[in-house]
Amino acid sequence: MAHGLYPKPPDLRGQRTQKLSDGELFWIIENGVRFTGMPAFGGTGEHGSGDDSWKLVRFIRHLPQLTMEERMEMDRYNPKGPDDRKEEQEENDFLQGQPVQQKPPGAHHH
Repeated sequence: MAHGLYPKPPDLRGQRTQKLSDGELFWIIENGVRFTGMPAFGGTGEHGSGDDSWKLVRFIRHLPQLTMEERMEMDRYNPKGPDDRKEEQEENDFLQGQPVQQKPPGAHHH
């Protein structure tokens, strides 16, 4: 999703993000960052208590220590686009011994 965004979204596991205070992370989640791809997630009403934003702060703090099992579990829940589903199907076909279809030049992932 971040492809083509300017400025590029930060690596949430990186030192620049991890050295922010919990309060700074909470503020960014609640208010967004103007003129970037980071919308505000705070609000009023039923979901406006800030509890979800604090959960995200704790999640961001845990990202550098994610285990392989946690990464795999997250992958299962991440939405997949049509290209991802097609690639996954091609991998499954290959693993089941079906013939590999060559991609045209320039169609490979970078």
